[in-house]
Amino acid sequence: MAGLFALIGVLVGLAFAGSRQELAEGTQVAGVDVGGLSQRQAVAKLEARFSRIAAEPVAFVAGDASFSFAANQLGVDPDWRAAVAAAGRAGDGFGPIRGYRRLHTRFFGAEVLPRLAVSDPALEFALDRMAASVNRRSESAKLVRRGLEIDVVRERAGQRLQRDAAARTVVRALGTLDRAAGAVVLPVVTAHAPVTARMLAPSARQARVALSGPVILRGAKRSFRLPRWRIAQLLALPSAGASRIAVAGPRADDYFRALSERVGKPAIDADFAVSGESIQVLPSRNGTELDVPRTAAALRRAATSRSNRVANLAIARALPERTTREALAMGIDTRMASYKTYNSGTWDRITNLRLGVVELDGTLVAPGGTFSLNEAIGERTAERGFRSAPVIIGTKFEEEIGGGTSQVATTVFNAAWEAGLEITERNPHSLYISRYQLGRDATVYWPSLDLKFVNDTKRWVLMKGFAETDGISVSIFGGERRRVESSEGTMTVMGSAPVKRVNDPTIPVGETVVEAEGSSPSETSVTRTIYGADGELIDEETWNTSYKGETRIERIGTKPKDPEPKAPKKPGDSPKPPVDESATPRPTRP
Repeated sequence: MAGLFALIGVLVGLAFAGSRQELAEGTQVAGVDVGGLSQRQAVAKLEARFSRIAAEPVAFVAGDASFSFAANQLGVDPDWRAAVAAAGRAGDGFGPIRGYRRLHTRFFGAEVLPRLAVSDPALEFALDRMAASVNRRSESAKLVRRGLEIDVVRERAGQRLQRDAAARTVVRALGTLDRAAGAVVLPVVTAHAPVTARMLAPSARQARVALSGPVILRGAKRSFRLPRWRIAQLLALPSAGASRIAVAGPRADDYFRALSERVGKPAIDADFAVSGESIQVLPSRNGTELDVPRTAAALRRAATSRSNRVANLAIARALPERTTREALAMGIDTRMASYKTYNSGTWDRITNLRLGVVELDGTLVAPGGTFSLNEAIGERTAERGFRSAPVIIGTKFEEEIGGGTSQVATTVFNAAWEAGLEITERNPHSLYISRYQLGRDATVYWPSLDLKFVNDTKRWVLMKGFAETDGISVSIFGGERRRVESSEGTMTVMGSAPVKRVNDPTIPVGETVVEAEGSSPSETSVTRTIYGADGELIDEETWNTSYKGETRIERIGTKPKDPEPKAPKKPGDSPKPPVDESATPRPTRP
């Protein structure tokens, strides 16, 4: 009996096995019936069907934005051959087995979806385009003022295109043969705003109350009335995720700054007063200032009140930046050294001297700190009042803004020299300048050349600069007395002056005119010995300085000399006949 059933089963399988050259009835590829067709016929049918719709746009919607793309626009290309081959394998097999597989397909159907190729650059471009239109951040509700009225701007939810899922949806929609009747919906994530209009309702009511009438700011000696328009300027309405009103913002800062000047009294720092060699500390004084945070909070409370619209000014004590105790603790009680140089050159140069020495006046140097002349004076610019005056560039004199500042450097250098302070950077002039002590000049040039010294004492150092009628002087005050002994420099000539000869067609040949005498290169050295207050040796150092020679300029004449004029003939002169020497008797000896 079992054998009979087996035989019947085989016969049934063979009856439905059909031809292996044809796809099983009920087979679908991408929704298209290809049953009974050969694989070649099925591929041709699918390709023809797809070619008719490849250029047709498909509508997509993402949030409140819509787009359309065609399959050939994004390079979507289904692999029909592979899909048909897969469908063929599903209905294939040994005779009876193939029959049962095909019988199953006939009644229940079988569908194969093709693999879809796509142009990645084209797809990324399309996704970027959609994201640019779809993506937006959520916007919280906010209050806005229009005149003296308050309006509520409602919140706006944010949204973001789910890029990977959207890419799969677009490719799948463009690769199918059965196009949807409506637009294809792309996945979008919604982000809700953190602050809603409902949340701002209490703040809106407070803001409207704040602008309903004036507010009085009451002080100890006087009061200030703030009208509605002024309150509107000072009021910061909630925005960017905030939910409370406040008295703040640039307008409020400006108002409170001006108000503080009217109700406050600035603190006075302790300072130093000098007279000759003596120095004393001028005591500091506390001041008063407007306590802005407390006053702003009081103003907000009064403005948002319907009944009590009076706010008290909050006054705080203003402390000086440097107290009397701190100034005394600096230990500045004596003049360590002073040095003066005298005016020279044009009025513009003298103006630069005075500006420079005024700028460094009052500079304090802590123990172990470094004084920099460039930092103390700053960049020399016309905007700051500096003028054009001669400077030495190499071995030439040229005009530049700030010319003459090197005299300030020379003055400071010598004051630090006489004070016995450690000089860490000094640049001499390239040319010898006779009005300065030999070997003790200094030059500066913004920002490369500087003059620096270190306060190597245990107390603070104060720089004082004075612009006097005939020159400038610099005094250094501190708390440590030092004695300095200096050797006199001796000039050593190191050769002859460089010579530059220039042909001059206005000077006769053979003549030379000296336009500039020039100077010889030279060297000098000076020694400084520093002793402490008790006579102990602190340091001994020798400073060597080399000066370049200034070029001697000679103008060489190249103009040809005029020929000597002939003597004019006198009236009556006639030419003399030639003398015949043979007819002239020769003298004989006696």
